[in-house]
Amino acid sequence: MQTANAPEFMSEDFLLETAPARELYHGYAAEMPIIDYHCHLPPAEIAGDKRWDNIAQIWLCDDHYKWRAMRTAGVAERFCTGDASDWEKFEKYAETMPKLLRNPLYHWTHLELKRYFGVSGRLLGPDTAKSIYEECNGRIRAADFSCRAIMKQSRVELVCTTDDPADSLEDHRAIAADKSFSIRVLPTWRPDKALAAEKPAVFGPWLARLESAAAMRVSTLDDLLAALKKRHDFFAETGCRLSDRGIDTFFAEDCTAAQAAAVFAQARDGKIPSPEEALRYKSFLLHELAVMDAEKGWTQQIHYGALRSANARMLKKLGPDKGFDSIGDWPAAESMARYFDRLDQKGRLPKTIIYNLNPRDNELVATMLGNFQDGVTPGKLQFGSGWWFLDQLDGMARQIEALSQLGLLSQFVGMLTDSRSFLSYTRHEYFRRLLCNILGGDMARGLIPNDLPLVGKMVQDISYNNAKRYFGF
Repeated sequence: MQTANAPEFMSEDFLLETAPARELYHGYAAEMPIIDYHCHLPPAEIAGDKRWDNIAQIWLCDDHYKWRAMRTAGVAERFCTGDASDWEKFEKYAETMPKLLRNPLYHWTHLELKRYFGVSGRLLGPDTAKSIYEECNGRIRAADFSCRAIMKQSRVELVCTTDDPADSLEDHRAIAADKSFSIRVLPTWRPDKALAAEKPAVFGPWLARLESAAAMRVSTLDDLLAALKKRHDFFAETGCRLSDRGIDTFFAEDCTAAQAAAVFAQARDGKIPSPEEALRYKSFLLHELAVMDAEKGWTQQIHYGALRSANARMLKKLGPDKGFDSIGDWPAAESMARYFDRLDQKGRLPKTIIYNLNPRDNELVATMLGNFQDGVTPGKLQFGSGWWFLDQLDGMARQIEALSQLGLLSQFVGMLTDSRSFLSYTRHEYFRRLLCNILGGDMARGLIPNDLPLVGKMVQDISYNNAKRYFGF
């Protein structure tokens, strides 16, 4: 039973608390196209126009957000990553749903059910699990339900996947050659494994892959840089305009080319460098990678602050990226400043988006980026939207507040999915509704002008126009 006078859950005015907020969203934001400039969608699935047998395959096969919640609710691992049937996994997730109130999964789940499956006016739970499962599966079996169809329905214009320098990009080329599909799918250069000198189990096999992709022997640091440059050029030819790094904190120690070469030689031979040596090598290479991006006019993205694979037992059992990561707390300000300053002094600082995982760093990032804006490129250095654990109402709102107070929200390039799910385009809707609610609330309180065209243009810029201009696709 719903409380009298309470707003309806997940109505068309969901999250929109004032009249100006509703006018901004419905009149300016809702119909804007989507540029999803950072995601983890497998390009092979887009090339093959992937279809699914049931909703569990879309929702539960690779979603560590849901696995973490299910484990916390007491659901056994076999229903998360194990050998339970698709229906059993879905049933256990449905049983978890009533326990998820105030967790963002509760919103995301019901928004996806409504947008892609037409399930409205019902809550997912133990009593509705079977009927919703069958209803969604009926929709999935329809001829017009596939990954490409979902992208078109979501008004997606362009997506950027996440790709290793050794990847062939054959699927990107196949998609580009398919004239029946108008959505652009571009690669993003993610050279994280080049930095992993202290991890021989990762570094050695990756070097072998790089040698094969670049068709050259990589015996020295100069060879490594040459091979990376060769692949960097290849990515550019395939439409790449963005790079990405996933680091725990910024690497900006002093390191000469000779010192970096010595560390590389150790790692090339399978020896583990000392922590100090590994840090110097990473500092050298992180700088060189940014120089490559600057020379091509690319935008580099840096995701920092994740403490990964904290549970050694589950890492050994399941491998990485299965929901056993958390927020880290490394110092960042001084090394971040050194990293940017060295590039800036040489005129080699590329357009950059910084995503922090620890919310304590919001104001740090917002103020740091102001030190290196060049007065030429609007918003050259960007404070990225709330990432991972911060990709929820409070995390996104706090990022918007820090950027608004200490930078220029008007220049923000907006939201992205950072997801492996084709249903995650609702994250853009979620973000736009929150943005409109914040700005509409300010209008209602007289904090900004009650001028719909003025504020509406800002909403459309943040939703779509800024990204279109900034990345130069």
